[in-house]
Amino acid sequence: MTTQITPKKTFLRRGALLAGTAILGIGLAAGIADRAFLQNDLAFAQPIELSGTQTQLPSFADLVDKVKPAVVSVRVKTEVAAASDQQSLDDLPPQLRRFFREFGDQEGGRQSKPKPQIGMAQGSGFFVSQDGYVVTNNHVVEHAVDVQLVTDAGKTLEAKVVGTDPRSDLALLKVKDSGDFPYVKLSDSKPRIGDWVLAIGNPFGLGGTVTAGIVSAQGRDIGSGPYDDFLQIDAPINRGNSGGPTFNGNGEVVGVNTAIYSPSGGNVGIAFAIPASTVKQVVDQLKKDGKVARGFIGVQIQPVTSEMADAIGLKDAQGALVAEAQGNGPAAKAGIRRGDTITALNGEAVKDARDLSRKIANFAPGTKATITLFREGKSRDVTFEVGRQPAA
Repeated sequence: MTTQITPKKTFLRRGALLAGTAILGIGLAAGIADRAFLQNDLAFAQPIELSGTQTQLPSFADLVDKVKPAVVSVRVKTEVAAASDQQSLDDLPPQLRRFFREFGDQEGGRQSKPKPQIGMAQGSGFFVSQDGYVVTNNHVVEHAVDVQLVTDAGKTLEAKVVGTDPRSDLALLKVKDSGDFPYVKLSDSKPRIGDWVLAIGNPFGLGGTVTAGIVSAQGRDIGSGPYDDFLQIDAPINRGNSGGPTFNGNGEVVGVNTAIYSPSGGNVGIAFAIPASTVKQVVDQLKKDGKVARGFIGVQIQPVTSEMADAIGLKDAQGALVAEAQGNGPAAKAGIRRGDTITALNGEAVKDARDLSRKIANFAPGTKATITLFREGKSRDVTFEVGRQPAA
């Protein structure tokens, strides 16, 4: 139902002014004040000129024409195994569990096999190659049994899931039919804070929608995993934009939209995107192997606080404190032990525990690496072979 708003015939500012002057009995003053009010309104409606030139807002039309054909809507049919009757009974108190079992036996029939739950999901994606590879979010295609892509021109394409990476929330799709598809490039550099960016996607299933904003922060940790390194995009991005690209002014993808900050479920102007550098690493591995292999050191670590730094003699509160070195892990084999503070990796300073996790994860399993430790007031280098991170 559409609610129609009827404009009021009474203008409050003008009406209040006339009413006040009528009470004072100054009719002539009312007329003068009324004319002055109208003149002020007319003056306000005139264009404002600065130094003889009129200010113009930037247009993104040329950029949109260039990149929009490479962005697609992702429609997914999902299938999730339903909980069995036995699993449902296990959640009940013993007396009720026994009652339902006996009742089922009296009915004499076999318990039916639970049917899988069928659902639908929608998101966004974009072509990264001419032969039909498409990047989107893992959570868009999770549990997918059927994937369709709808292009900007309205054409529907059947696609398959090549591989997924839940830890980075990225997925790689491939169009089943051969073709020559418009695609976009992943940026080789991070955007600067304050740069204009353009987000294109499929919010609320509406189809291709374009919004603009700026990059307001880098390296955001939103608690989604150990490798959080999000760009914060301050732009109107909503549900359904997941998996869609954020472009810089050159038409290169600087991030993949993944999450929004929303206390109410709607847009409040804050979104988070996976940086293009991470997308490149993940997509290359998914295209090659269908999965992502990350480096593994085998330690439990924690941040170094100012109190800890003072206690162990560190000049600055940075690095990662080893809480435990897992038995037979790469770190333990290299002699790293509890109480050591990891301050650098291959000569590059380690800011904190999260920074170390991201750096180690970027190493290919089997790679030789050198860790700088701070132990008993002295620094020392330890060389080890990076292991393979266990499956989640």
